[in-house]
Amino acid sequence: MTKLTCPALFISAPGSNHGKTTVTAALARWHRSQGARVRVFKAGPDFLDPSILAAASSHPVYQLDLWMMGADACRQLVYEAAAEADLILIEGVMGLFDGEPCSADLAALLQVPVAAVVNVAGVAQTLGAIAYGLAHYRPGLRFAGVLANGVASARHEQMLRQGLSPEMAYLGGLPRDLQFALPERHLGLVPAAEVADLELRLDAAAAAIGKLDLARMPVPVSFTAPESAALPPLLAGQRIAVAHDAAFCFLYQSNLALLQQLGAQLTFFSPLRDAALPPADSVYLPGGYPELHLPQLQDNRSMQQALRTHCTAAKPLYAECGGMLYLLDSLTGKDGVSASMLGILPGHATLQPRLQGLGYQRIKLAAGELRCHTFHYSSTTIALAPLCTGERLFDTSAGEHVWRSGAVTATYLHAYFGASPRAAASLFLAPEEGA
Repeated sequence: MTKLTCPALFISAPGSNHGKTTVTAALARWHRSQGARVRVFKAGPDFLDPSILAAASSHPVYQLDLWMMGADACRQLVYEAAAEADLILIEGVMGLFDGEPCSADLAALLQVPVAAVVNVAGVAQTLGAIAYGLAHYRPGLRFAGVLANGVASARHEQMLRQGLSPEMAYLGGLPRDLQFALPERHLGLVPAAEVADLELRLDAAAAAIGKLDLARMPVPVSFTAPESAALPPLLAGQRIAVAHDAAFCFLYQSNLALLQQLGAQLTFFSPLRDAALPPADSVYLPGGYPELHLPQLQDNRSMQQALRTHCTAAKPLYAECGGMLYLLDSLTGKDGVSASMLGILPGHATLQPRLQGLGYQRIKLAAGELRCHTFHYSSTTIALAPLCTGERLFDTSAGEHVWRSGAVTATYLHAYFGASPRAAASLFLAPEEGA
């Protein structure tokens, strides 16, 4: 079995909001500025951080998720990156040991050393205890050291270093500086395309990272590709129109790649700006932020009619989360103002002040089982009987429904298509074709 070797580092933290994305993006930008080919991955089912990381590295960012994808798919993606990269960076999700599976599970699978980013606001010598715990909680985990994020002064950094044991590598201290901060809103970071001064922020953070020990090229890691079978051409000749703009931007790169591997031809369109659909046999409406663009979506009557005509012709349409909200009769934003949507599914959605759905689920379709994730702030009322209901990985609340009307399939769930290529293909084929 062929092995490839590439320097690699896994960026994690004790929890969320410690600055993993900022540090990973800055590190990617720094090495790219030095002429290195950098490939970045994001652990977990995240759509927003990858947009920042892609801007920093100038290369598409793929998710690595052990539950949705499985170990072999994660290993395959990193192996392919090692074939063309000088450096691989992986940003973890939440804290190093949070979740089942967790970031540490992924780092251990790939044997990539972990660098821990710790927000040190209000922390001094206790950094040593935090770093020691992260390094020793799981025996055998490769630990590269700790980076202090948000250092207030030279004296602050001195105290931080005093708490570290002699064998703990101190990878440097990133100063407390608002120009490094990345803006957020209700689902997480603001997507890269909407941060006007993102390049300035990335360059500033990269310049600071470049002065630290963290910026040294990490140790080489060996990666091995699992055995894989060729995919059948289930979507050969199919033209899929994929919505992609500021309102519909939650797309897994792996999903798009799989559709192409199944034989589909992808074209992209904007429900916000375009007057017509490109020639298409089926449509993919991914999640995003339709609630932030209600007037523009409501006023684009020609696109609304184009999508209604597509569905009236019994052509397949698959919609996830925000894409599903766009299919409804109306959508009400956080300000209480409603707008008319497509009216393809009979129902209404309202943005709520608190999170309404979160977590992993599986859905069982006639063509196979898909693994999915949900994360949304809206609630819906839909006057249809569901086709099926998701089964939660952890049975803490009811699963999300999957709705079907004619050749339209819609759900709050974001599916990973590689879990079942046949089930994924069935979403973009007429019912008799996908059976």
